[in-house]
Amino acid sequence: MSNVNLTIDGVYVEVPQGSTILDAARAANIHIPTLCFLKNVSDIASCRMCVVEVEGVQGLLPACSTLAQEGMQVTATSDALDATRRLTLDLILSSHGLNSTNFCFSCKKNGACELQDLGREFGMEELSFEAPAKNAPVLDSNPFLSFNPNLCIACQRCVSACNTAVGNHTLRTGKRGVRTTIQAPFGPNWKATQCESCGNCAQACPTGALTEKRRGNYREWEVSRVRTTCPHCGVGCQLDLIVKGDEIVDAQAVNGPSNAGLLCVKGRSGSFDFVNSPDRITSPLVKNRETGEFEPVSWDDALALVAERFGAIKAEHGGESIAAFACSRSTNEDIYMLQKMARCAFDTPNIDNCARVCHAPTVAGLVTTLGSGAMTNSIEDVCEQAQVILLVGSNPEEAHPVMGMRIRRAVERGAKLIVVDPRDIGLASKADIHLKLRPGTNVAFANGMAHAIIAQGLADKEFVENRTEGFEEFAAMVADYTPEKVAEICGIDADDLVQAATMYAKADRAPIIYCLGVTEHSTGTEGVMSMSNMAMVCGKLGKPGCGVNPLRGQNNVQGACDMGAGPADFTGYQKVANPDMLAKFETAWGVKMNRTPGLMATECFPAMIDGRIKALFLFGEDPVRTDPDTHHVIHALESLDFLVVEELFMTETAKYADVILPGRSYAEKEGTFTNTERRVQRVRKAVKGPDGPRLDTEVFAEIMRRMGYDQPSLSASQIMEEIASLTPSYAGISHARLDGAQVAGRGIQWPCPSEDHPGTAIMHVGQFSRGKGGYSLAQYRPSAELPNAEYPLMLMTGRVLAQYNACAMTGRTEGLNEIAGESFIELNSVDAEQLGVADGDRVRVSSRRGEIETTARVSSKTNPGQTWMPFHFQDGNSNWLTNAALDPTAKVPEYKVCAVKVEAI
Repeated sequence: MSNVNLTIDGVYVEVPQGSTILDAARAANIHIPTLCFLKNVSDIASCRMCVVEVEGVQGLLPACSTLAQEGMQVTATSDALDATRRLTLDLILSSHGLNSTNFCFSCKKNGACELQDLGREFGMEELSFEAPAKNAPVLDSNPFLSFNPNLCIACQRCVSACNTAVGNHTLRTGKRGVRTTIQAPFGPNWKATQCESCGNCAQACPTGALTEKRRGNYREWEVSRVRTTCPHCGVGCQLDLIVKGDEIVDAQAVNGPSNAGLLCVKGRSGSFDFVNSPDRITSPLVKNRETGEFEPVSWDDALALVAERFGAIKAEHGGESIAAFACSRSTNEDIYMLQKMARCAFDTPNIDNCARVCHAPTVAGLVTTLGSGAMTNSIEDVCEQAQVILLVGSNPEEAHPVMGMRIRRAVERGAKLIVVDPRDIGLASKADIHLKLRPGTNVAFANGMAHAIIAQGLADKEFVENRTEGFEEFAAMVADYTPEKVAEICGIDADDLVQAATMYAKADRAPIIYCLGVTEHSTGTEGVMSMSNMAMVCGKLGKPGCGVNPLRGQNNVQGACDMGAGPADFTGYQKVANPDMLAKFETAWGVKMNRTPGLMATECFPAMIDGRIKALFLFGEDPVRTDPDTHHVIHALESLDFLVVEELFMTETAKYADVILPGRSYAEKEGTFTNTERRVQRVRKAVKGPDGPRLDTEVFAEIMRRMGYDQPSLSASQIMEEIASLTPSYAGISHARLDGAQVAGRGIQWPCPSEDHPGTAIMHVGQFSRGKGGYSLAQYRPSAELPNAEYPLMLMTGRVLAQYNACAMTGRTEGLNEIAGESFIELNSVDAEQLGVADGDRVRVSSRRGEIETTARVSSKTNPGQTWMPFHFQDGNSNWLTNAALDPTAKVPEYKVCAVKVEAI
């Protein structure tokens, strides 16, 4: 793209073609006032505050929407312009009404109001026009958001935020005579609207008209801001925690590389109430064996007991009788120290994290076919560059909401969308093709896509020949997966399958984006490899706007895998079974490690029951609520000789512990998270937190020392330096570099092999990590448990927008519970009629493993014979029903398919 040259106030400026005059002025540090403008969100030029003079052009032009042109001579500062802008501001302020908020003093945005700032800039103390009386009702039924139309200046930034940036189209403009009005969905019927309560509109509002209600608890001059990373899903949104005293009172979006200035309702409103929650565990607790009650003890007594019991069990039964599970919501530094404690002090190979029940097939599958088990491209790349998006088994609007917003924006920009999902998810309504396939048939679908691509001559022959191996065998295997056969297996239309294959193959830039709808099956690893097959056949790897892109579920589950929190891998996926790698880590850590092959988490639970696993150290996970077949999980935990849980709250799992150690939240520590696109980003301490809990890394170090391993106390930055020294893919990453001006808050994507390496935005450029890409020859296999006469319906599970995982964090924000606080089951209307169940009725749902009661939601969202439930809610947790049948490679459970029956109560 060529540049254009212009002058502004006599200053020569060179900017890329397509830049506006305002862009050019800001590049030259020339101030032009704005009010309705918000970069990448709103440039409707309605306020006229940014008008400038252009030589040879009659009249004034808005700088925010006028493109810079070669040779343009712009005047941005003059007495005439000042007078025009003052008159404009006079009119806006008069319409706003200085008396409407007692001269601004009572307004929630006092001190953070852009209109107020402009008034000060132009010295507007007296108005020339009579302020109209305003008494319109305030709309504040939404638990988080309030709209006061009396303070609205109709700049429409909120509408642009909702429509252009978020793509939700819930906020709209209207007309009252000639005046523009804002139609805000925050009145008594707010639940009936499509509003996601994300608050991006409130952050966009330049006045106090549309605000987050909690802004009433502070004023701008009372608070400080701490830049950090969201603690919820794997998108890795950047945000500022707003701190008043030692309390977090708000969170605001910042322009991070993955979130582009956006937040979802969880990130904005569910990221801090739990930090301040009065039910935090603040003292170590030990269960009294006689009463069954927990009793507070000193840290010294608690750690002495932990070290003594683990030491005794190791001495009597060997380190392999102990297991340790890491927390995928905690920092890389925490997780590294946890797995180091397990290997060096416990002498156990049985180490894992929650990826075992979600994206372990991603790691196993993509390592096999491509050589690296992670997202190949970047969020910005796949959302901004894609011509076609193939979305498989993923509902990002609810599970990864900011990603969902960015996909909606991509579709509105003109990208085609293919949705492959058993439900009518929100994005299905925007899709060009929706393949509403039968759950558990992903491999058949992908093989059918590959068949259609090859049959039409759409395979990228040059890529296939030069970059892959085994194509002939693969083509022979998929030859049997005709559109008609796949249509019968998947329950879809054969023509739609061919059309989807054609659309994907013909696009120059087409990413595959997938999530747990692919991985959480007994064929999950094969499903992941089949995604890779499609991309390789079409040559869509190692290129912008392409790739195979898993959306990791938790904020640091990618990092947990990177940090070696798995039985088969050290940090950076260096294999425990490789003698050279084992020798490397034994030398670095000064210890001889256990050679027994380690068990995965889902293998540990049966081993607890049969006595092979005697003790478990559980860091920040709640498997009683999140793992399948709850009865089985409880039985396993009750079979242990010793259970230690390090937690913030008394979770369902913590109730079974012998010792509970209070931990620190993400807002009370320094560290890093690694998001779904391999981007390592900083986590920063915002508050001290309650008295009592200790830093998790220090707890692990103290346990190691008490068990005879001489682990020094290290800061988070020192731990990252140790990680970098042992991990080639992280070798160029440090806290100092992440905090530096060169990185500029954008994080670093691994692999980053040296301090001068910029990080890797797109993987597999030119060559795959394994050399040539390999095809999977996996055939379709049915799910482990299918409906029968006794259990005639198929159950799927998943997430909802307003809650996260086991609700330990989000469940402590009342507004989120108001939006979504109870269990439910989605029933197809045909099935509901046969069962005599109406929408809103209470029903009993049972499987071979248990039963629950919940509320029916009747619609056509699922196909007949299929149901869906969220797993968040303890009043009817679907995991009492789900099946622990495991993928044979990654040992992930089949959450997405089990057989149930539903009965009216």
